[in-house]
Amino acid sequence: MNQHLQQAGLKLFKLLARHGESLMHAYVNGKLDESKLDSKQIDALLKAGVIWRPSADEGLHLSSNLRSLLEEALSDTRNRQIDSNVGSRLETIKTLAAHYKEALHIGDLAAADVYLSDLSEHSYSLTESLRHSSRVLWSRINNEFGYVPSLSAKIRENELAQQQVSELLNSLALLNFDTLSQIAGDIRELRRILVLNLSQAVYDCTQELAVVQTRLLTLLGRFRELRGKSRLLKGLQLFHAQHPDFSPKDPTQQIDVASLFNQAPALLSKASVDIHNSEHEHDLLLSLSQLKLQRHTKVSETNTEHAVSLEGAEEFALQEQKIKQDVENYLLGVIESAAGQTALEYYQEQHLEWDAEAWLYQVWGSYHALPEEQRDYFALDPIEDPHPIFSGNRIVRDLQVWLR
Repeated sequence: MNQHLQQAGLKLFKLLARHGESLMHAYVNGKLDESKLDSKQIDALLKAGVIWRPSADEGLHLSSNLRSLLEEALSDTRNRQIDSNVGSRLETIKTLAAHYKEALHIGDLAAADVYLSDLSEHSYSLTESLRHSSRVLWSRINNEFGYVPSLSAKIRENELAQQQVSELLNSLALLNFDTLSQIAGDIRELRRILVLNLSQAVYDCTQELAVVQTRLLTLLGRFRELRGKSRLLKGLQLFHAQHPDFSPKDPTQQIDVASLFNQAPALLSKASVDIHNSEHEHDLLLSLSQLKLQRHTKVSETNTEHAVSLEGAEEFALQEQKIKQDVENYLLGVIESAAGQTALEYYQEQHLEWDAEAWLYQVWGSYHALPEEQRDYFALDPIEDPHPIFSGNRIVRDLQVWLR
């Protein structure tokens, strides 16, 4: 079988070498020049599958396989073909794996070696095709679809590339490694080919296609922005062509500014009376008759200073002094009675008018404001209750003052 393949390959290379000039002419110009070949040579190329005729009235074209080979070998930037048919390749690999396992089972080691070699070749072809597709996409991104002339064509090519990326990702999803692992079983060579090599290739391609998809979306946004700007410029150019006498006015002198330029919020201009307009005379007289005379009494600073008197200074004393006096009376009452009394009990007994909470704060502050030698005669203990909701917190309900 290898001998047959070798002979067929040599025959194909000799055929390509004999007609290399004509094939390269077809690659560059898109069609084969049939006037330089006779009918036998054309039949030989058709049988070899290197050229094909779309219909009877059309010329001969290079086959996609030969074109892909030339594009890859020549690093042709026009290379745009992406093979996303992973399903058929995968079925071929599964079939060859079954042939290999059957040959091993019946002991035909020669056939098993051939099947394993074919399996390795198809697996390599599949992984190489995936990497080739990624390289093609990167090539189209790096030259920003420079092989098409217009922005609209670039946008269409970008959308086509995104569709091909989606198809490639869907094709990669067909590679179910649980199934491939079951097919490989415990055969080491099959596991290396079907699981290890393919899984690494799928992982690399998936990561690279995700980056490619992001770059394509970014590039598509830029193309659309450029197309919008170019359409605006073309519209302006067409307007000037149709109105050659047009000259833009000073926008600051225009009353109605176009919405395209009017980006600032509207401002209310200052109102003013036009006394020279006779039509407004009646309205102005009516408004003038409604005005009322207002007299402003000026008070000199000297009179203001004399109006201030210091005789009633006690009226400006802070109410804080009174509550302090009540606290002192409370503490003196504790000393005289020599018995403890809570602050709220004194508060209710004396019918004090302060807020109860402010009273407790004042007792607490006045006690801690005493000199240390005086504070040693007293002891102040808070009467606390636990918080009903938050554990660990306590609420001061009252203060107990007593002599030491």
